[in-house]
Amino acid sequence: MSYQVLARKWRPRSFREMVGQTHVLKALINALDSQRLHHAYLFTGTRGVGKTTIARIIAKCLNCETGITSTPCGTCSVCREIDEGRFVDLIEIDAASRTKVEDTRELLDNVQYAPSRGRFKVYLIDEVHMLSSHSFNALLKTLEEPPPYVKFILATTDPQKLPATILSRCLQFSLKNMTPERVVEHLTHVLGVENVPFEDDALWLLGRAADGSMRDAMSLTDQAIAFGEGKVMAADVRAMLGTLDHGQVFDVLHALIEGDAKALLEAVRHLSEQGPDWNGVLSEILNVLHRVAIAQALPEGVDNGHGDRDRVLALAQALPAEDVQFYYQMGLIGRRDLPLAPDPRGGFEMVMLRMLAFRPADTADAPRQPLKPVGISQATVDSAKPVAGAAVVAPVSAPQPVAAAPAMVAVEPVAPVVAPQPMVEPEPAPVVDLPWNEPAEAVVELAPAVEPVLETTGEQPELTPMPTPTPDSVVPDAPEWVSAPVPEPTIAEVDAATPGIDLDDEPPLDEDYIEPDMDSAYSYLDDLASEHTAEPAPEPEAEPAAMPATGLALQWLELFPKLPISGMTGSIAANCTLIAVDGDHWLLHLDPAHSALFNATQQRRLNDALNQFHERTLTVTIELIKPEQETPAQAATRRRLNRQREAEESIQADPLIQQMMEQFGAVVRHDTIEPVEAQAAAG
Repeated sequence: MSYQVLARKWRPRSFREMVGQTHVLKALINALDSQRLHHAYLFTGTRGVGKTTIARIIAKCLNCETGITSTPCGTCSVCREIDEGRFVDLIEIDAASRTKVEDTRELLDNVQYAPSRGRFKVYLIDEVHMLSSHSFNALLKTLEEPPPYVKFILATTDPQKLPATILSRCLQFSLKNMTPERVVEHLTHVLGVENVPFEDDALWLLGRAADGSMRDAMSLTDQAIAFGEGKVMAADVRAMLGTLDHGQVFDVLHALIEGDAKALLEAVRHLSEQGPDWNGVLSEILNVLHRVAIAQALPEGVDNGHGDRDRVLALAQALPAEDVQFYYQMGLIGRRDLPLAPDPRGGFEMVMLRMLAFRPADTADAPRQPLKPVGISQATVDSAKPVAGAAVVAPVSAPQPVAAAPAMVAVEPVAPVVAPQPMVEPEPAPVVDLPWNEPAEAVVELAPAVEPVLETTGEQPELTPMPTPTPDSVVPDAPEWVSAPVPEPTIAEVDAATPGIDLDDEPPLDEDYIEPDMDSAYSYLDDLASEHTAEPAPEPEAEPAAMPATGLALQWLELFPKLPISGMTGSIAANCTLIAVDGDHWLLHLDPAHSALFNATQQRRLNDALNQFHERTLTVTIELIKPEQETPAQAATRRRLNRQREAEESIQADPLIQQMMEQFGAVVRHDTIEPVEAQAAAG
């Protein structure tokens, strides 16, 4: 007897043997037991999660010789024929190979005939989303009101492509992906019954490699048994899948934590000896960092599937939580950029070196923000921040004891002394007053370009006790220096008071200057810093096509708006042009500037859209060659620029606009002109 693969040998034959999908099985079992049967079912989910298996079990439940039940006997002739795939009243249809409307009409012509052996004629249409729009339309009426002896079971991996009219006529069940834990549990049972020796680590590797598909897990297990000569060992599975030993991943992380570039590159060199997939190496590092983050949040939540739980907990204690998040985010960005690297290993090394270069500083060496002293007003704190045009004296770090008499900080200036002001309401004044009897940090701000800049040395200024005020020493209400004429600032004083101005900057135009009023130094600097507006430069026009579209390229321009595509697929198609058509083989050229968006998935979606539009199977090949003729994107740009040019010419030719320009010197801002069609579309 020929060998039967595990995926077929262990395919469930009843609801009791199903693994997972409890939310679907519960609804189906209750419906069968209560005889509340629907005429159309739709099962959605990724590959290998049980869509076809559940459909066949339903067919057995409906046609079992013991009656309609959720537990078919499995021994009668009907159950055996369904298990063997030869039951005449179970019609399985592959929609991917029968997409034409003629195939659907042939199917519907046979619906009117009663079943030959069973109670119900069951139509199982797999990958139903591949049907053409005409096929869906032909199926609608029969799907809504089929004969009482007909049941439809539809299965698809892409329910978004199904029309809403189909979805509304079916009971829809979404099947979930299999978790690695559930896959490992099932593989443990299967290998135990099959008497195949195995290691738990090997099953975890297979469970993650299955990516949610139980059928893929069984197929990989078959391959692992053959690779390991009848055993499923972790080392063999790791070599078969091309995955890495977790010990090497931990070596890389430890070198990264220690900040040892030499050890880090040495660990990468050991990795390169195995010829690994560097994208997969980054994935393993991210998996470990993810488990470290879980260990920091909930230590008991870390599984021991890899046998490295202790090492993960040790990393969780050694790494700060913010470092884990930082490394994880940088690893994600590195995976995205890795295909752009000239060499995969070099790209991986750059990701590791980037983590090393930008690793957060140690807590002990991290710069600290000084705490604000208690008792200083918010205005004083805010005024201590350096701004353009103000000279700030560094605060006194260690104030000396103050005598009982009123005192204030005395700073020896280089230029004439600035007399202190009495305490007044907060105003933009050149001196910030401090309370008389409160030791605090002295902060002195000078008005820009009015008072000379105060220079301080490294020594702390002394706190000089002030004598008891006398009538001669009391500050008058209106000091003389306030009303005295302000001297004209020198160039050196202006440069020192305005450090934010770059002397290399291009000076503004003559007509943008405002004559300063020297009666007030404040207005002088305000006018000097006044903003001037300039007309923004027009946006550069898109690069036109080398040649206008003709022949097949022109046909592609006419076909593109009719295709049911959007998003990235639509962007790729818009930058293509049709080069050759050989029967059902189409050749397109794509501008290499848009190759970052192009991949096999986008090519498949574009091929599906063409198949759906033409109602036949086409083979599309896309080459990264810059089109010589106009693409749909270039045609759209050309039409937009033409509309914009016509709108600008219309504005310039308007008599009223010309009159305003001649009489008032008005200027038309071209960046504000939009064609009427563009405004209507935006509204």
